Amino acid sequence: MRAVTVPDPGGPEALVVGEQPVPDPAPGEVLVRVVAAGVNRADVLQRQGFYNPPPGSTDVLGLEAAGTIVAVGDGVDPARVGEEVVALLAGGGYAEHVAAPAGQVVARPAGLSDAAAGGLVETAATVWSNVFMHAGLREAETLLVHGGGSGIGTTAIQMAVAHGARVAVTVGSAEKADFCRDLGAEITINYREQDFVEVLKDGDARPDVILDNMGAKYLDANVRALATGGRLVVIGMQGGVKAELNLGLLLTKRASVAATSLRARPSEEKAAIMADLVEHTWPWVESGALRPIVHETFSLDAVADAHRVMEASTHIGKLVLLP
Repeated sequence: MRAVTVPDPGGPEALVVGEQPVPDPAPGEVLVRVVAAGVNRADVLQRQGFYNPPPGSTDVLGLEAAGTIVAVGDGVDPARVGEEVVALLAGGGYAEHVAAPAGQVVARPAGLSDAAAGGLVETAATVWSNVFMHAGLREAETLLVHGGGSGIGTTAIQMAVAHGARVAVTVGSAEKADFCRDLGAEITINYREQDFVEVLKDGDARPDVILDNMGAKYLDANVRALATGGRLVVIGMQGGVKAELNLGLLLTKRASVAATSLRARPSEEKAAIMADLVEHTWPWVESGALRPIVHETFSLDAVADAHRVMEASTHIGKLVLLP
């Protein structure tokens, strides 16, 4: 099969499309023939040498895929062969085939194109596990999402709106602000021109939950922005890894800060998240309340171009490979 690896970390030119053996599904795994695979910010970090895959994982990039089960390992129901599925991966999506634990591979929601299905799972699982399972976003609460125009952002907006919450986002352009409003965000803040703490300082605008991809750079501002009883969940470190935390302010607000990662979690935890997604969010997908926003698709040979677009941050929603 053809697959994408990074023999030596570097720029987009470091991505190599080459031949690899089709993996054999281990016990408890399924083999998926891939029709689409999402491109994520974590893939860029891995290419640069900053985000290595968990021990024992494939060196092929890619954290999500859509396709068809073509074989199963021991302990998996052979009747699953032929299922159209989406898969949450520790790696391996940038390929024509990928093997994954059966619990992380679930039925593809009805009504999605290949590209939309390929770009669904990583962002949906990230938002669901952090905003809903961990932070417990409730109806009528306010969610602040940094990077509202990203794949995570566009997914979080739609999920929160479908849940009955109010959404505020930070974005880097007027175009992205308009798009986020069309998805249901009530408050859009251009971080190049506005201070989100000031914009959100009054009344119900204060966020009960913040989903943050910046890390250190935004830590103090996020805590200052939080409502009483607020929950900050950090899922990225684009703005650095170390910052000073005002525990006094956190205590006064009776607020909390958590930092989580999805990729390195045990397979059993990922399977539980996927089961929750199927139960709670697939109905939103099938009703149209949640739709993956696909900005552009690329062939496997054009994977470097996909990474260039990701790094430029000019896109809205997801970038997807079609092997």
